[in-house]
Amino acid sequence: LTVGSVMRPVTDAKKVSRAKLSYLIDATAAPICIIAPISSWAAAVAGFAKGAGSASGMSLFIQAIPYNFYALLTIVMMLFLAFSGFDYGPMKKHEFNAKNGDLFTTGNDFAAAKEEAVGTKGKVCDLVIPVVFLIGACVFGMIYSGGFFEAGNDYFHDFIGSFSNSDASVGLVFGSFITLIFAIFYFLCRRVISFKDCMEAIPEGFKAMVPAILILVCAWTLKTMTDSLGAKVCISQFIESRAAGLQSFLPAIIFLIAVGLSFATGTSWGTFGILIPIVLSVFSGNDGAITIIAVSACMAGAVCGDHCSPISDTTIMASAGAQCNHINHVSTQLPYAMTVAAVSFVSYIIAGMTQNVYIALPIAIVLMVGTLFVLKLILGRKNAQ
Repeated sequence: LTVGSVMRPVTDAKKVSRAKLSYLIDATAAPICIIAPISSWAAAVAGFAKGAGSASGMSLFIQAIPYNFYALLTIVMMLFLAFSGFDYGPMKKHEFNAKNGDLFTTGNDFAAAKEEAVGTKGKVCDLVIPVVFLIGACVFGMIYSGGFFEAGNDYFHDFIGSFSNSDASVGLVFGSFITLIFAIFYFLCRRVISFKDCMEAIPEGFKAMVPAILILVCAWTLKTMTDSLGAKVCISQFIESRAAGLQSFLPAIIFLIAVGLSFATGTSWGTFGILIPIVLSVFSGNDGAITIIAVSACMAGAVCGDHCSPISDTTIMASAGAQCNHINHVSTQLPYAMTVAAVSFVSYIIAGMTQNVYIALPIAIVLMVGTLFVLKLILGRKNAQ
């Protein structure tokens, strides 16, 4: 949401389509979080991976980072597209129209209906300080909801545990409310905007989020229905019944299962929350490389499905941040995500056979770059014809 608000004026001035901005936001959100050791995502995975042999959950997460092919290859692909200017699929049409002045392709979105007021008194610190405070306040809210400040806690060791046990919805509400009060006093003291303007901005912000909130409510309803139909039990029985004799190919299979489950339910956390304990039980706590690869495939597949799913909260927030039509964002991002997913699937087959990150990761990167060059060559010839 922050990146979208900050970068919209810049990308609009450079004639970058809103669909492309949404993709760039989405590609630098969940795929980065899932390879960041200091994050609530790492804490959640560490909590799900308790009892992973002699290795702790956090240690397992860190060892799995180099094998998280989808996240790493998404970064590679994003940089390739940004520096080469190459686009394909529906995104190419959006970028072509943007160069001719139509940033939305399917007509003006709600963002185009109203000109945003541009102040002249603001400085960089007026952006940075509230955002930094927001991050700090949300971290405080999350660890508070996780019981970090309860009497008798060992603060150093319970910090990660508080993240794992936190109620994110409660923590984010606390953090946002505290930051809202701070921002009002901060801007009034800085005399950037008046108290009246502050109060008028609050309902405007709520109105801007109504479409995203409605989509989220529908998405959560669908997730609950999927859980009620027994998706967890079905996936668990499927993996456990087919694990024997397929250990080398199991990471690739787990990746596909995670993609499908995450796409259908729209949640990456829920997906690796379901699959990681199953994967660890299949390998019976084995601390070898194959366990690390399998856990990483689970996390990568969960992020991939979440990246593609139209009912994912991260996908919805990326659309809202860029103020892009949600269906446009999903349809333009899907070919890119599927390209990375296909290369990641092949890479997990290679990783399962070699069980060596120094062999598998370079091969995966070469495959990704090579695939993009081949696509550029083939699609360039079609356009020339």
